[in-house]
Amino acid sequence: MKINTENNYLYNNQYTQKSSNLSNNESSFSSVLAATTAESSTNDQVDFTNMSRQEMFDWMNNQIRNGKLSLDDSSAFLGMTMKVSVSGHPVDMSTDATRINFIEKARLGAENALSSNDLDLAKRLQIAIEIMNRQKN
Repeated sequence: MKINTENNYLYNNQYTQKSSNLSNNESSFSSVLAATTAESSTNDQVDFTNMSRQEMFDWMNNQIRNGKLSLDDSSAFLGMTMKVSVSGHPVDMSTDATRINFIEKARLGAENALSSNDLDLAKRLQIAIEIMNRQKN
């Protein structure tokens, strides 16, 4: 068996052309990094007492993506973003601008879970409250 050690220059022009286009593109690494850094610094300031369901959902997904929130811990947050209309249909969170105090909502949910002896839900909501309180500080 013979291993070919010759250089294949067939694709070199495409690679060079592609990298030169990237340096002129507005979506260069440095601009993407700057935008992401700016976004993460503004996301550090979270007011759980006055958020829309969409804002809570976006915060939760961002925390999961960044490895700051486990999928298990996110279940309580996901439950708080759900809303069902009187007719039984889910209300689209992107069109619902209602501001919610999620810390109070979680506290009341934990109290209700304890009164109905749902210790698992009460524990998940208590963990969510602790996470929200840590984010405020």
